[in-house]
Amino acid sequence: MWLTGLHDVNWMPDIWRNLDQMQQEMDRLLTGQTVNYLQSFPAINMWMSENDVILSSEIPGIDPGDINISLEGDVLDLSGSRISEGLKEGGKYHRQERPHGAFKRKIRLPFHAQEDRIEAIYEKGILTIKIPRAEEEKPRKITVKAE
Repeated sequence: MWLTGLHDVNWMPDIWRNLDQMQQEMDRLLTGQTVNYLQSFPAINMWMSENDVILSSEIPGIDPGDINISLEGDVLDLSGSRISEGLKEGGKYHRQERPHGAFKRKIRLPFHAQEDRIEAIYEKGILTIKIPRAEEEKPRKITVKAE
């Protein structure tokens, strides 16, 4: 069969690298900012409804007081610092994959927020931010009158 031996040939494109490149290009086109999503920390999930956005991020091993959240226009700024656990005397790393040090993420929101009603909760290493939509940006139903 002609497919024999194809497993040794790199004929399938690296789909994850291509998706990351496409995401970077879309981000650059829509926001003017370039972000490498495969190397961003902390990872973020964000979903929205008509009334708010919920942002969730895993940031284990950090003191909640070391997390800074601010909002400027429709851009949420999430930053902080995670201290390295450090090695015991005479120890050496076999593998070190958990990031430490300063981090900063800027997340463009899909709408302007009510700044005074933003809530942030840090529980068991998960940061959850609830961002309510500004009243003037909420969809409004328009009644059609019959004559």
